[in-house]
Amino acid sequence: MPVSTSVPDKGVAVVTVDHPPVNALPVQGWHDLADAVRAAGCDPETRCVVLAAEGRGFNAGVDIKEMQRDSGHTALIGANHGCAAAFTAVYECEVPVVAAVHGFCLGGGIGLVGNADAIVASEDATFGLPELDRGALGAATHLARLVPQHLMRTLYYTSRTATAAELHAHGSVWRVVPRAELHEAALELAREIARKDGTLLRLAKSAINGIDPVDVRRSYRFEQGFTFEANLSGLADRIRGDFGTQGEGRA
Repeated sequence: MPVSTSVPDKGVAVVTVDHPPVNALPVQGWHDLADAVRAAGCDPETRCVVLAAEGRGFNAGVDIKEMQRDSGHTALIGANHGCAAAFTAVYECEVPVVAAVHGFCLGGGIGLVGNADAIVASEDATFGLPELDRGALGAATHLARLVPQHLMRTLYYTSRTATAAELHAHGSVWRVVPRAELHEAALELAREIARKDGTLLRLAKSAINGIDPVDVRRSYRFEQGFTFEANLSGLADRIRGDFGTQGEGRA
């Protein structure tokens, strides 16, 4: 199982992804993550969920190799549904979600942290969407929640990344710490949140989501439609065909 849940403190549940080598999740992994976040948030004892990862980085998106092995569109459709489910689970989690980010946070990782309520990052964390280099589109919805509009567009078109320090300067990252201190820093924030009344926290989460200016679920699904167009036209296959020839084959 690439996803596990622990309860290190009263009221705090930690959902951890551990899928070597780079936490690029296959279709089932995204659904497992969605199930774990939903279950943690539904537990009446939980007042805050920490979303974390083991290994070299927080999340490298979907498993491109899984798509390359599929002669049709089953893996693509599955990845789209899986990502949508995981992103929604984070956004709709009944209690606040704190993302603890280290290393790379790419593609689907942006969808997760963009829907989280707070982000604590290590000094080595980088955030970006390499979608155009992977024959895909999507998660601009969530990147736009992390950086200003024009920076989001520039990062998206160039596939460049932003550092944790840069996101902290924009106000989207709560705190930047040395990597060795990330786990404790995320738990510290989660404990502070968990000291609030559990029922009131759930009401607060619903209230804040209710005044969100962007429907993140609908806008992400709209983006996904263009990914399908790129695939049906053959454009995505041509771009993805070169993926993995100079690296590990995952993004």
